[in-house]
Amino acid sequence: MANIKSVSPQQEDRIIARVSLLTVLGNVLLTIFKLFAGIVGHSGAMVSDAIHSLSDVAATAIAYFGIRLSRKAADDEHPYGHERMECVVSLLLGLLLFVVGCGIGWEGILKIAGGSYDQLAVPSALALTAAIVSILTKEAMYWYTRHYALLLNSTAFMADAWHHRSDALSSVGSLIGIGGAMLGFPVLDPAASIVICLCILKVAFDILKDAVKKMLDTSCDPEYEETLSTFISAQPGVIHLDSLRTRMFGSRVYVDLEIAVEGEKTLREAHGIAERVHDGVEAQFPNVKHIMIHVNPA
Repeated sequence: MANIKSVSPQQEDRIIARVSLLTVLGNVLLTIFKLFAGIVGHSGAMVSDAIHSLSDVAATAIAYFGIRLSRKAADDEHPYGHERMECVVSLLLGLLLFVVGCGIGWEGILKIAGGSYDQLAVPSALALTAAIVSILTKEAMYWYTRHYALLLNSTAFMADAWHHRSDALSSVGSLIGIGGAMLGFPVLDPAASIVICLCILKVAFDILKDAVKKMLDTSCDPEYEETLSTFISAQPGVIHLDSLRTRMFGSRVYVDLEIAVEGEKTLREAHGIAERVHDGVEAQFPNVKHIMIHVNPA
């Protein structure tokens, strides 16, 4: 998430509210349609898919409140700000996905273990249509949410975007299972629920891994640090970059560095160089929240 934000706080608030409202409304309508199609169309896979869409409603609500909390200004109890609330939100979303995925998979396993495939009702064309509509809708929601997640540099919105993608993938599983059942292989409908489960668990694992990494002050990736190092080394007055350390703080970055300047310079001159480096980095890398600079004589 190294994207540079180019929107004002007021624009951020409007974007967050608009994206959250549209995704919640879309998920509610899609859930109702898929649940109706699953029940009327005799498809357990589509009912499982509807439950997954229902979890998206809760996920978007959690993401919305988490992002709003993360943008609160620093206070006496939280002098470094509230950015880590996005990590907490991502953890909640990942855990929610994990629970939903396990529930859907367990239901599919029970139906397959029962062995009475001939007693399973054959899904209708309505269920098949719902799967196609779900794939197209959720994929569009993924790209829509992802666009604004990158624009806002928001891990919570990116987690929510991947939640939409996991729903699209689960609907692909539903489409295959429903189509196979309609062609005379009824076991494929509950088998699709297990495929949906695996897709959901993979996304849950990725979201949890990313959130934990940012909660633990993990350093930025080597490419980001190389770009940062090159920029700092090229600043006027910097003879050498002695040390560079970065750490993720939610979706923001903290930087600790040591630069070498000409040893004969006065304290005021050396401080001026450090100040220009500080301001230059924060202007060029807006996701950098704070830099601590130590000056060494070359």
